[in-house]
Amino acid sequence: MQSNTFQLEKHIRLADSGEAGAIAAVLYEAFREFESLYTKEGFAATTPKSEQVLERLSEGPVWVALVDGELVGTVSVVLKREAMYIRGMAVLPRTRGARVGKLLMEQVQQYAFEKGCKRLFLSTTPFLERAIRLYEKFGFRRTPEGPHDLFGTPLFTMEKTLE
Repeated sequence: MQSNTFQLEKHIRLADSGEAGAIAAVLYEAFREFESLYTKEGFAATTPKSEQVLERLSEGPVWVALVDGELVGTVSVVLKREAMYIRGMAVLPRTRGARVGKLLMEQVQQYAFEKGCKRLFLSTTPFLERAIRLYEKFGFRRTPEGPHDLFGTPLFTMEKTLE
């Protein structure tokens, strides 16, 4: 993005079912450059189709990020007792650097606090270095907890304890 990204209008809101196709497209575009590092099945699981996104909408909140009215990012969560599992975090490559990921993570944290969660956790692949740096900036740390692979693609878990 250009250096004037601070002038872009950014907005985070809950997704609706009519956006399942757009969310699937963002997930695909965000991870496409890494496709060769995934197994075929791992990439398919990381880039769900519209029907799978619709299922996610029924399992927990899905947020979308809009920049100047265009859907450019997404994240979803699932409550697991007093913890919240973060999944499907993606930002279009052309909007990286515009702090869209930061806004999505802030939304997730706010929701976790509202729900009284004591812990946030997620799984990621070691080659998504930019995402890992974002998670670390938000206080996430690696844990030995599984899963350790996604259909043969290496994974590790990161968590953050909430106070």
